[in-house]
Amino acid sequence: MIEAVGLTKRYGAKTAVYNLSFQVRPGAVTGFLGPNGSGKSTTMRMILGLDNPTAGHVTIAGHPYRKLPNAPRQVGALLDAKAVHGGRHARNHLLCLAQLSGIPARRVDEVLGVVGLQDVAKKRSKGFSLGMGQRLGIAAALLGDPQVLLFDEPVNGLDPEGILWVRNLMKALAAEGRTVFVSSHLMSEMALTADHLIVIGRGQMLADMSVRDFISANSADFARVRTPDTEPAAREKLSSALTEAGGHVLPEADGALRVTGLALPRISDLAHDSDVRLWELSPHQASLEEAYMRMTQGAVDYRSTIDQKAGLQQQVAPPQGQFQAPVPGQGQHGWYAPPSPQQGGQPFAMPQGAPVQPGAPMQQGAPVPNPYAQPAAAPVAQAPAAPVTAPPVTAPPVAAPPVPPQPAAAPADAPAPSLTKPENNENGAAR
Repeated sequence: MIEAVGLTKRYGAKTAVYNLSFQVRPGAVTGFLGPNGSGKSTTMRMILGLDNPTAGHVTIAGHPYRKLPNAPRQVGALLDAKAVHGGRHARNHLLCLAQLSGIPARRVDEVLGVVGLQDVAKKRSKGFSLGMGQRLGIAAALLGDPQVLLFDEPVNGLDPEGILWVRNLMKALAAEGRTVFVSSHLMSEMALTADHLIVIGRGQMLADMSVRDFISANSADFARVRTPDTEPAAREKLSSALTEAGGHVLPEADGALRVTGLALPRISDLAHDSDVRLWELSPHQASLEEAYMRMTQGAVDYRSTIDQKAGLQQQVAPPQGQFQAPVPGQGQHGWYAPPSPQQGGQPFAMPQGAPVQPGAPMQQGAPVPNPYAQPAAAPVAQAPAAPVTAPPVTAPPVAAPPVPPQPAAAPADAPAPSLTKPENNENGAAR
């Protein structure tokens, strides 16, 4: 088991990890999620003793990694698949690692067969593809037959068959009672592989719960209700009945109704009592990706402005007369509210009740009112400034009259200087 208590890591003025406490238990695949720069790789390096924590501690089976007897036989890790000497054959690379840890040479051939590299065992690793390099890194992690395994992006570069193989391998290792800790950005793969999730953002803990609880706590489940398209009056009648019963009803583009706040049996009973036929009554639950995006939207450091313009992170106020669907789990364990701008947060979501101007770009790191108050005030203050440039345009005609009178006042003296200049230039050279 891996246990971290108050784990903190600072690099000068930057805090990469702050006060992380968690447990990775054996017998389950634990997913380690977080945006880029959230501190996942730093945390794994501290677990393996590659970085010393600034505060707190982390242990494996009750001991720091550096104090584990024959650590490679107890802990296997894949952090960087490219950390291989390109001139070595795949088998020689694993053989060197085995000899350093006292592992029999026959184990090298076994893990090469497990990862499917037995046919290229005598090829140099510098000619390996990205997927083959990942397989070689996994083979190195399995070399000592350890009880604790850490993988950082293990499916990077693998084809669909390789991804399925890694998924089944992770599950098989956990089923044997091993501790499996996997970091990945593929939400669809984590949904199929992980049993438990640890989510961090900006180096701090956001969630530590099962996959099912995580999705339920960070998604707005709703029921999709559809009535016959030829009966619009029945649709309005059902909508009124659901609203009176305490539900929140929002129309969808295809004519269906999105209902929150009421269970499916209750919706069915209300439709029956209202004598309204239903063509569809189905539950909708968010995917792991949707729940993850909802939780980490305030902890993303690198965000495209195109996403903001598309409204992916900006909440648009519902039309007047409609209700905004409540979010189950808000205020409970597992719910993450992005920090306020005064606390250094990212104001990508509008506060409740604030007007939203369509197409207005959101400015990262700026106070929320600024993107909406400044554009309206700036044109008014600069509008009168444009005519100020008109007086300088009339100034040249006023100053021009004094210039002609000077040559006109002395016409007799004027020819002398004017004649000498052309005389000097008649032959193309000065006399």
